[in-house]
Amino acid sequence: MMIPVRAGASLAFLLLSGSLAAAQIAGTAESRATGRAFEFWVSRIESLVVPAAEAMPDSLYSFAPGGGGFKGVRTFAEQVKHLAANNYELGAPAAGEKAPAGTQNERAPDSVRNKADIIAYLKGSFAVLHRAAAAVNEHSLTEVVAVNGKEYTCPYLLMDALAHSSNHYGQMVEYLRMNGIVPPASR
Repeated sequence: MMIPVRAGASLAFLLLSGSLAAAQIAGTAESRATGRAFEFWVSRIESLVVPAAEAMPDSLYSFAPGGGGFKGVRTFAEQVKHLAANNYELGAPAAGEKAPAGTQNERAPDSVRNKADIIAYLKGSFAVLHRAAAAVNEHSLTEVVAVNGKEYTCPYLLMDALAHSSNHYGQMVEYLRMNGIVPPASR
C-alpha cells in the first residue's frame, strides 16, 4: 500500500510530534528515536524526489505548463532547484552548516544550470537533511537556530523542509505526467 504524500507528511508530523514529546519526557534514548524518525522521512521523501528528477529527460527540464492558470509557473528545472535550495536553507542551519554559496531566498546558485548540476545539487541538499536528522538529540530538540532573522528549533526546520519537499514532489509528478512520463514511484 502506498501512502499518499500529503497523508504521509501529516502522519510524519503526528509521529514526530509524539516522538518529540516523549523525548523531552524520557531523555536521550528517546531523542535519538526522534532523530531516527526524521532520518526515515528524509530517506522516504528523497526516494521519491530524486528518481522523479532523474526521470525527466534533459530536453524537458525547461518545461512549464502553459495557458490559463499556469502563466508564470516555474519550469521543471526551477521546481527542482527551488526544492533543493529550500532543503539547504533549512537543513544546513539544523545541521550546524552553511548552505552552498549563492543559495538564497529558496533559489539555487546561478552555477546550477543543467540537469547534471541540478541532480547533484538536489542530492547534496538531501545529504544535508540526513546530517541534520542524524544530529537530532536531546539538546537539539529545543535548541534554537536563527534563520533569516527568525528563531526555530532544529526539528521545526526539518519538518518544514520535508513538508515543502513533499509539496514540490507533487508538482514534479504533474509535470512528468503532462509529458507522458510515469513517475518512478508509480511504476
